Amino acid sequence: MRKPFLSMATMLVASILVPGVSPAAELPRQAAEPKTLNVLFIGNSFTACHNLAQVVKAMAEAGDPNLRFEVTTVLYGGRRLVDHWRLGTQNFVRISELTAAEEQATVKSLEQMVTQDPNDRYAPSALARHRDLSKSLESRRKKWDFVVLQSYRDDLEGDKSLYAQYAPKFAELIKAQGGRAVLYETTPTTQNSKPLTAPPEAAVVTAKAKSIAALAKRIDALVVPMSMVALRCQTVRPDLTLRYVNDGHLNQTMGYLTACTLYAALFNRSPEGLPVDTVNDKMRSRDGKPAQDPDGGPLKRTFSAQDRDDLQRIAWEGLQQFQQLAASAGPR
Repeated sequence: MRKPFLSMATMLVASILVPGVSPAAELPRQAAEPKTLNVLFIGNSFTACHNLAQVVKAMAEAGDPNLRFEVTTVLYGGRRLVDHWRLGTQNFVRISELTAAEEQATVKSLEQMVTQDPNDRYAPSALARHRDLSKSLESRRKKWDFVVLQSYRDDLEGDKSLYAQYAPKFAELIKAQGGRAVLYETTPTTQNSKPLTAPPEAAVVTAKAKSIAALAKRIDALVVPMSMVALRCQTVRPDLTLRYVNDGHLNQTMGYLTACTLYAALFNRSPEGLPVDTVNDKMRSRDGKPAQDPDGGPLKRTFSAQDRDDLQRIAWEGLQQFQQLAASAGPR
């Protein structure tokens, strides 16, 4: 039985699924009680890029003016869920009930990691993060409505993958405090850096989607299925690129498409009609010149009305295709 805390998220989702309620552009105008959703994002640069959490926040609050969408991020470059577990990120999931003694034990463990392996690139930053948490624990207590668990090349081997092993560990903690896990599946291996001249290969994407769907069903998680959404985009808008030429990260188009899909997955509502049309990044230039993206373009991108509308629609269509695939797979 879910704790009363989750009812806020449940009621929010239910309210937008009532028959007759139109998409984001035509929200009900009657006065409503203010609501707050607390959302934790766990991941790496595929979440940090383009300030993804903040774009989702902007979309969520544009879609419901009575909603406060509060985001917290725990991000380490290039790290996966297995690494987050080693670095104590599970404490942030448990922050509503985490004891000072438990957090201090994590601090001591990280201190030992730093001492034992001076080449550990991530333990020092995790140590600083947890020392800060230890000092401010009481003021930061909250329960999460959703916790977004980002994959990164650790979801390619089905049930044997590290993502399939560690997502359930996090999901158990998320569920225990009344929230719901969200599987944000990244797809660095299928993002295209150049416009496509031939139809994309669908078989690999479909196989992976089935694996993610099975995992989600097992742990009662929502899914942000970016491999299938990217495939949909590559099919109907092959002129669009989804990654940089000089860097493997998602470009502005894929960043916006991901934010739209996160919105759609969290609220089970199409993002079509949302006014948010811009993504930006926070890279800094070392030579004093304006910072640029890896391909030498501006970090900020405002999409044309046509591209914005297409990407919003594609996100919804791709999510629906994934949900149909998951439903057809049956129980596992």
